[in-house]
Amino acid sequence: MKPMSDEKRYGDEEVKEIFDLASRPGQVGRSEPVDGSGLTLAELQDVGREVGLEPARIAEAAAALERRPAVLPQKRLLGQPISVGRVVELPRAPTDHEWDLLVAELRATFGAKGKVTSSGGLREWSNSNLHAYIEPTETGYRLRLGTTKGTAIALRNAGTMGILFAVALTIVLALDGRMDELAGPLFLALAGGAALVSNLLTLPPWVRERERQMDYVAGRATALLAGEPR
Repeated sequence: MKPMSDEKRYGDEEVKEIFDLASRPGQVGRSEPVDGSGLTLAELQDVGREVGLEPARIAEAAAALERRPAVLPQKRLLGQPISVGRVVELPRAPTDHEWDLLVAELRATFGAKGKVTSSGGLREWSNSNLHAYIEPTETGYRLRLGTTKGTAIALRNAGTMGILFAVALTIVLALDGRMDELAGPLFLALAGGAALVSNLLTLPPWVRERERQMDYVAGRATALLAGEPR
């Protein structure tokens, strides 16, 4: 039977990920989409049969892909990301007990006690710039995680001001003919440069660690709410 026109179609990258998820060790290959319009789940299952994959495994892999956290746009500072965010659709709203379990996961994962608040269908856990929200959507609920590295902005400002002040002081000393007093401006310039370099060195590992933590929490939340309410 020909699939309905409004049935979800998976693009090349999604097809690749679904077959990667569904494949067992020792199974080989996967077929590529026959055109650029993508494949429906039924078509994916037909392709899966050809390479020895059960339709149920293809459906499970497609469902796992749908539950994958969405990556939020990153704020950047001098070309470096200073924020990390994830959004994952939840099967349902958590019960009070499940929310307590999720808060415990957040505290253990991020190593912070944080502050817990609730208002109607909204639940929040926050620790400085780091936050986790359970929010209602038009189709259900979602978990939104996000953080910004505030110290990166402070280091950028301190470094920039140090360099600018060093340049201004150097100009003043040069006009006064006091070039033998450049030790102070040189120290300020070095300190400012060190602050900027510190950002360049520390931001990438910080981003990777926060991404890993948020992906873990998103996976735990999805698994926690996959069954019946506790």
